[in-house]
Amino acid sequence: MVSFSGLQFHDRAPVYQQIAEYLKRQILLGTVQDGDAMPSRRELAAQTGINPNTAQKAYRLMTEEGYIYTDGNNGSVVRLTPALREAIDEELTRGLVQRFVDEAKQNQLSYKKVIALVSELWGDE
Repeated sequence: MVSFSGLQFHDRAPVYQQIAEYLKRQILLGTVQDGDAMPSRRELAAQTGINPNTAQKAYRLMTEEGYIYTDGNNGSVVRLTPALREAIDEELTRGLVQRFVDEAKQNQLSYKKVIALVSELWGDE
């Protein structure tokens, strides 16, 4: 069963969105696979200390985005296709890089300086 015990909330986004993003990260890291059982909404609320209505909202979002499937009373499972996994990877990678670029621009860093530093810090590949 998928665990949300490592999830730590922050103030930058609504809690239900943070839950969905956490699951997406776990999918990309390979700790969550296609067919893995999800906790019930009440179990998720208890694991994370959130309101059950917020857990319900998170499940609704994850279902709408297509990576959670709920089969009536049988519970919810992770549902992944290669295309969906690729879309999640693109979304999270683009978001991370966009936040970095926005902050670099706010600090008036030059493109050349940023690229040089990234190259230096990245190391050999």
